Amino acid sequence: VMTYNLDKIIARTITESVKYDLRKNVFGKEDVIPMWVADMDFPTADFIREAVIERAKTDVYGYTFREDAYFESIVNWLKRHHQWETKKEWMAFTPGIVNAFNLAVMGLTKENDEIIIQPPVYHPFFFAVNNHNRKLVLNPLIDTYNGYVMDFDLLEKQYKSYKMLILSKQHKPIGRVWKKEELQRLGEICMKNNVLVFSDEIHCDLVMPGFKHIPFASISEEFAQNSITAHAASKTFNLAGMATSTVIIPNEELRKKYVDFVHSTEADLGNIFGKIATKAAMEKGDEWHAQLIEYIKGNIDYAVDFIHKELPKIRIHKSEATYMIWMNFKAYGISDEELNRKMVHEANLGLNAGHIFGTEGEFCMRMNLACPRSIVEIAMNNLKRVFVNA
Repeated sequence: VMTYNLDKIIARTITESVKYDLRKNVFGKEDVIPMWVADMDFPTADFIREAVIERAKTDVYGYTFREDAYFESIVNWLKRHHQWETKKEWMAFTPGIVNAFNLAVMGLTKENDEIIIQPPVYHPFFFAVNNHNRKLVLNPLIDTYNGYVMDFDLLEKQYKSYKMLILSKQHKPIGRVWKKEELQRLGEICMKNNVLVFSDEIHCDLVMPGFKHIPFASISEEFAQNSITAHAASKTFNLAGMATSTVIIPNEELRKKYVDFVHSTEADLGNIFGKIATKAAMEKGDEWHAQLIEYIKGNIDYAVDFIHKELPKIRIHKSEATYMIWMNFKAYGISDEELNRKMVHEANLGLNAGHIFGTEGEFCMRMNLACPRSIVEIAMNNLKRVFVNA
């Protein structure tokens, strides 16, 4: 078995990296440790690099199509890893999952339609509704002693006429893995009220040991017919720059409507290398993926244990999925602005400020732990230096 070295520090500056090369623009200083944008600092898996380089050696980069084997590789991955039987006929290409839910909002709802999201949640969900003149309905999560939960009572009361619910399946930024009974209840409320579920499952392959990803559409035939599932290799294999993702729509009528709309925007061409990289990841990525999960779990365990022990005023629930942790600094009694200032200028850390995920995220910070352990250790000690007596 090949062992992958995830401890290796990689120089990412001057690669037009958003995470590294835009630090000055985002944080006002260039030397913060960048632990914000959701991509990983690990080297791309060798089998992906080799497949891309092999194709890059050919003489022409003209128009290409996605052959059956491309979609079969995704069908097989979903079956192997999540016991979900899909068909290649259900699948359609989009150039990324943010595109996918924006296209769903534009193509499957009308102006002024109500769309529900569950903050604190991935900030592009807000934009997808607001930027296309739809009405945002908020169904905030509840932060309990045992972690965040959905507010089903409010969801049942809120129903007026909303058309779509955008579900963060491995909830970002808080890292919850929704259990089957939670998804069952959510799905039943949506079915009863004729609300289409867009399930963003981009982090489904980044679920920590002891937890299980249950694809929303796999729960029942009714849910399958009333949902769109988005999947990509981009988070798991760090291919965000390849702009390649898949939507899975078992409902034929809904799929045709969606695919026709995407085609009308000319967003369905994609690029050669995204296709090559995704197929290589889905076919050859099992061992690399297993080692990645083990490593990220180690980073999460280290960081959460450190915070519990050294910085007990920070409220944190251990992430069940994703490579992020979500820290609540409310107990420090400082303003959001002061928290941001301390983080950047004293702790020297570039994190995502929680308020971008909705007002429910005020006084919180999201930290990306998809980096070598040595960096996580430095970051934790920087936090301690600034906040231990604050």
